[in-house]
Amino acid sequence: MDFYDREKELTKLSAIREQSLAHAQLTVITGRRRIGKTQLLLQATASQPTLYFFVARKAERFLCQDFAQEITDKLGIPLLGEINRFAELFRFLMEYSKTTSFNLIIDEFQEFYHVAPAVYSEIQHYWDIHKNQSKINLLLSGSVHSLMYKLFQDSKEPLFGRATALLKVKPFETGVLKEILADHYPAYAPEDLLALYAFTGGVAKYVQLLIDSGAFTLQAMLDYIIKEDSVYIPEGRNMLVEEFGKEYANYFSILSAIAQGKNIRAQIEAAVGREIGGYLTKLEHDYGLISKATPIYAKAETKNVRYQVNDNFLTFWFRFIYKYSYMVEVGAYDQLKAIVARDYATFSGIILERYFRAQYMEQQLFSRIGSYWDRKGETEIDLIAVNELEKVAVIAEIKRNPANINLNKLRDKGVRFMQATGALVDYTVDYRALSMGDL
Repeated sequence: MDFYDREKELTKLSAIREQSLAHAQLTVITGRRRIGKTQLLLQATASQPTLYFFVARKAERFLCQDFAQEITDKLGIPLLGEINRFAELFRFLMEYSKTTSFNLIIDEFQEFYHVAPAVYSEIQHYWDIHKNQSKINLLLSGSVHSLMYKLFQDSKEPLFGRATALLKVKPFETGVLKEILADHYPAYAPEDLLALYAFTGGVAKYVQLLIDSGAFTLQAMLDYIIKEDSVYIPEGRNMLVEEFGKEYANYFSILSAIAQGKNIRAQIEAAVGREIGGYLTKLEHDYGLISKATPIYAKAETKNVRYQVNDNFLTFWFRFIYKYSYMVEVGAYDQLKAIVARDYATFSGIILERYFRAQYMEQQLFSRIGSYWDRKGETEIDLIAVNELEKVAVIAEIKRNPANINLNKLRDKGVRFMQATGALVDYTVDYRALSMGDL
């Protein structure tokens, strides 16, 4: 698959590169695993003098040997003697950058925490000493959210306050997924587009794997994802066990409950059989894996809260792969695919709501976008999008089948919503039915 999108990120990285020609820059690039950080950085620095250091989990001296070879190959500088500590290499590069500008990418930067945690203090030391004379463009990339946040946002850490720019790489937008699918399979159906969004959430590597394998339809995607030796099967566990450490089983139980539709705290606690307040807080703020939604126009102190797993792929993984892991263990892949097919309409209906909310956000026509529900469960609206400047709003019902949408009932819900919240007075309201045909 070709390189898609990322125009905004490339423009920002280009501007940072220009700034580094005069003054050293330290950019922190974050984003979930497989999102495409490495490819973005390599694309942004193509045809420029660039060092690429990948921090693998091996002895520091072996890493330094790899890095020294990269320096010799890319900058043409033979290093005399054996260097066993990263601090020595970094000091050399900071001094060298006073006369020569170049990019230094350090990928999986958080892994130094396991290899040689003193490296962070040493980088801080030499950065502070040499940055004013340096012309280095230092790009630090990491995929373990909790560690990267700790390294650069915790005031007790040595690299706190050193970043000159922060860049978070996000999933592909819905329009990009349309473009990719249209380029490779012009005859795609709305069902195929929704499946690509549901199974990948716009994560670049997951999209690439499906596209490169020719899995362009819903069924082909399922066949590729649920099979023996599929890279998708162990992905959720591989991605999150390191984040959560010894308590991963508790976190997995909570995420699985939310992915299965238990989105109220009491429901989640009933499912996992324990008090979960602290876990929910960490999942939301430390790991960025869930979000806490409240009805649009609700008061800040409202307790009318629902939780959701932010990542589409993880929603799918916890809903099906983790829940039915016993089937995976005995190789019952056909049975697992049958269960996904059985429950897909309900699952994809929820994802369809996410799709349209994301699409409306991407349009940048609205100043406020959300959903509404009352505590009694009598009035629920899937999408409310408000343009406060022009005083117009969209109130929409979202269903896979448009025949299941009654616009008269939706208008009644809209009236009850406005009466309950006092919102949208003097607004022009457009009531819409959104379904698979509107993808």
